Amino acid sequence: MSETPLKGDFIKRAEALVLEHLANEQFGVSELADLMHMSRSNLLRKVKKHSELSASQFIRQVRLRKGMELLEQTEWTVAEISDKAGFGNSSYFIKCFREQYGYSPGEVRKREPETVTVVESKLAEEPLASQETEPKSFRLTYLVAILVVVIFGLFFYFNNSKSSSNDEGRVSKKSIAVLPFRNLSSDSTNLYFVNGLMESSINSLQKIEDLRVVSRTSVEKFRNADMTISEIAEELDVNYLVEGSGQRVGDQVLLNIQLIDAGNDTPVWSEQYNHQVVDIFSLQRSVAKKIASAIQAKVTPAELERIEKRPTENLEAYDFYLKAQDLYQSRTKEGLNEAIPLFEKAIAHDPQFALAYSKLAITYYYLDMHQVEKQYTDVINQNADKALLYDSRSDMSLIAKALYYMHKKEFQYAIPHLEKALEYNPNSAFVVNMLSDIYARAEPNTAKYLKYALKGIRLDIAANDSIGKSYIYLHLSNAFVQNGFAEEALKYINLSLAYNPKNEYSPYLKVFIEYAGHLDMKKSTVALIEILQKDTTRLDIMQEVAKFYYFQERYDSAYHYYKKFVDRKREYGLNMYPHENLKIGLVYDKMGYAEQAKIFYKEYADYCENDKSIYKSASIASKLVHEGKYDEAMEQLKVFATKSDYQYWLLLFLEKDPLLKPLLKHPEFTPTIQKIKDGFWENHEEIRRSLRGSDYLLGKKKEI
Repeated sequence: MSETPLKGDFIKRAEALVLEHLANEQFGVSELADLMHMSRSNLLRKVKKHSELSASQFIRQVRLRKGMELLEQTEWTVAEISDKAGFGNSSYFIKCFREQYGYSPGEVRKREPETVTVVESKLAEEPLASQETEPKSFRLTYLVAILVVVIFGLFFYFNNSKSSSNDEGRVSKKSIAVLPFRNLSSDSTNLYFVNGLMESSINSLQKIEDLRVVSRTSVEKFRNADMTISEIAEELDVNYLVEGSGQRVGDQVLLNIQLIDAGNDTPVWSEQYNHQVVDIFSLQRSVAKKIASAIQAKVTPAELERIEKRPTENLEAYDFYLKAQDLYQSRTKEGLNEAIPLFEKAIAHDPQFALAYSKLAITYYYLDMHQVEKQYTDVINQNADKALLYDSRSDMSLIAKALYYMHKKEFQYAIPHLEKALEYNPNSAFVVNMLSDIYARAEPNTAKYLKYALKGIRLDIAANDSIGKSYIYLHLSNAFVQNGFAEEALKYINLSLAYNPKNEYSPYLKVFIEYAGHLDMKKSTVALIEILQKDTTRLDIMQEVAKFYYFQERYDSAYHYYKKFVDRKREYGLNMYPHENLKIGLVYDKMGYAEQAKIFYKEYADYCENDKSIYKSASIASKLVHEGKYDEAMEQLKVFATKSDYQYWLLLFLEKDPLLKPLLKHPEFTPTIQKIKDGFWENHEEIRRSLRGSDYLLGKKKEI
């Protein structure tokens, strides 16, 4: 990409302000607009007019130009220059620099780029309390995040995004986003009706598998955005945009709609509609079919049938539904509570209104989701069953029932409902992300976790800010490494850090990904302790440090961290990492705390009894080894060797567990371990074959 000349008094003043705040990586478009004493939208227009760049591109170019100057005039390292130019992360600076100038920062000086090496310190040798800062006050919400992010079960929900260099795959030629429709009615209360037209357009198009359709949540932020069509399309990573405006006057609906080719910002198709409200469903179907035809999307007979299906024959019921839907979209407690009586009125007008029943069930699910004591379990189930009764082939009916099972933590029953829902709505990012999360932690299955993580990242592309993108790449990185794709995982964890160097979880996962490459336990211990010292409340990292010492049989150091972990866990009444209790008990035993160790052994036995995951036989094997029942332990390991889709971490750490030392001389141990490894790599190769030719795939497997 060539450098754009920056000329004119306005641009010079803006450039001076960026340079004045160069080291502040948080200095962006909003901050520049404030200092220029103008609105953000005016700044965007003027920067575009005078530089032919977007405001964010302008700021980045100023930073890169300064970076070039520092490379030529100083002896600072690339990392130091990256920081002074406001990038904060050297890998992202190098990436942007290469895109701008066509070569790396290191080539400017005609020598290799600077690298940062980790120097081993005494941190790994002496885990003394004096090395730690005073603990911060503990944050329960932080711990909730820790429970679901990284290593043995990741995550909260992501929308999805793309890299600016299109790292995760090429854009589908049939990708489309429906922008928020404008309400032209003089009565602002008709906004719910116009929003309903937009929602219906999205829902109809999402049923076509040949299209990639960006969700409503992704496009909503562009409702009042002062951006060009090409800028919005670039951010959403789509080829086509739909713009619309509508108004309702009495029983008449007036709708203006156009399909725009984002590549050249020209209309592909446009039409004006003037229909009576009674024809609203035929209007919605007509719009969806004409858009699909204009893009030349293949629509199967089954998809056409789903598009043409009327949600209700009762227009009053539909009107109440649209009013409720508008409030439901807020996902706030207030909005959800206001939506409920409107959904109920819709059902009162049409007792067979399946879509209203499903949304009512989902509304109650959201209200109950974060409550310790669940109030609406039966209500969710009753409405979900009604939805399925009146439309068993609706994705929303199936989602409602799946959420009921998730509400009860019966994830195994939720999965088939979600997978069936995806057949009826192939573009449902909600369903894809739900399945990805379930397979990451609730019903662990590494192959399916990766499958849905990859599918999800193609749906809600680029609807997030840099922080959101950082977590998306964290999610994808974790899915890759769990399946043994360490090189791919490293690529995406670096992208995660490039988008948000302050991401609290990416450095943690990166330590494990790098361990998969070098297998240096001591080096990884150092890296984990350095992360822990930045926030000593991190119980997730605390127990991992302890475990690394345990694997090295440095039980005094392991006890130091396990005790802190256990004390905090008990203080806050948490039941984190129950599968680690056997290791904790062994460490306490080694340090002479036999009575306390017995408590951990009992808790681990209870965990094994209740474990329903594919890892149950491996967990029981560890318990039996500890009890001296070696032959029985081997039988359980042989059972585990028949399983599939287990995490790469098991291969990396299984043979390093001191607990299993008594089995090393057992005649069946080595062949059983080899069978476990072979099974993992067979699955790995099967996934590799399925991804062959994909932009996602890089290197080859690393044998353990």
